[in-house]
Amino acid sequence: MKITAINVYQIDLPLQEGRYAWSGGNSVDVFDSTVVEIETDAGITGVGEVCPLGPAYLPAFAEGARTGIRELAPRLLGLDPARPMQVSYFMDAAMRGHNYVKSPLDVACWDILGKVAGLPVCDLLGGRYGKDIVLYRAISQESPEAMAARCREYQSEGYSRFQLKVGGDPDTDIERIHACADVMRPGDVLVADANTGWTRHAAMRVAAAVSDRDVYIEQPCAEYAGCLQVRRSTARPFVLDESMDGMAPLLQGLADSAMDVVNIKIAKVGGLTRAHRMRDVCVEAGIAMTLEDTWGGDVATAAIAHLAHSTPEPMRFSVTDFNSYVTTAFAPGAPRRENGRLVAPDAPGLGVTLDYGVLGAPVWRTAT
Repeated sequence: MKITAINVYQIDLPLQEGRYAWSGGNSVDVFDSTVVEIETDAGITGVGEVCPLGPAYLPAFAEGARTGIRELAPRLLGLDPARPMQVSYFMDAAMRGHNYVKSPLDVACWDILGKVAGLPVCDLLGGRYGKDIVLYRAISQESPEAMAARCREYQSEGYSRFQLKVGGDPDTDIERIHACADVMRPGDVLVADANTGWTRHAAMRVAAAVSDRDVYIEQPCAEYAGCLQVRRSTARPFVLDESMDGMAPLLQGLADSAMDVVNIKIAKVGGLTRAHRMRDVCVEAGIAMTLEDTWGGDVATAAIAHLAHSTPEPMRFSVTDFNSYVTTAFAPGAPRRENGRLVAPDAPGLGVTLDYGVLGAPVWRTAT
């Protein structure tokens, strides 16, 4: 089998709540997502998606994804997409870095491999664990009272895990954490995610001020050393996200006992090939994971669901379903949340198809 063509689509994904805000005064109203479709000489196609969280979250931005794919995709023509690990190796040789550019191409190859094998991607990644996946809900940065109200709203929809977007003024963040902790029920999980937004001294203040609350602290500082300093000063369980962008940082974090939970985002690490390798290392090390992506819609949510469902349940700290945050559906067959839970599709591959009536024509195509 050979890759004969690659189509690239662009789609805007407006938010259900109108706006998503996190640290540093950053916010997004409409997500700019890129969908990739790989065609083969066997008539089998595969799809992937990449959607950076704006240009100020990670070293990635939406137009950069499409520009990078335009550079890389022609070099993939003629390769066998049913061998995604070989394709991933080839992409690394052809383009240094830019994991987010490679991610949708890698995911599309896994989709093709699943269709060739007649198996859902989760079976290829290790097998299906459990009947469904427990989801978390991200709480956009607002006033303490508004964020607590959001937690109560999502509790009524079946959610029991909540990720608060903090990383702003430390005094306000302390109020945000206390207000949301006050509405937690027995068994609920609360994470205060600073998204690198605090300086070291601010993070130390917040961690000390919430030391009596049942809350996880996530990625308080931009630099790994700062996070490690905060980690060693607090008894609160600790999550690392932005610092964990590949295998080398993960191994360093494990050696330093720098975290209790690792956030593995598919696009951040370069696709399902690398994500499932990191996942397996975490399973061996006994480190639970948040499994997600930088953002996205139906295709990204399907990829997340397959990665999560193939992960042993005790190792799933939290998982998210981005297509429930946005207003536009474009891939029939994509998993949909029900009562705060999600199930990976049973169909071969990712289990989704593309709605070309919603996506429109490709913004770019390369072919043999």
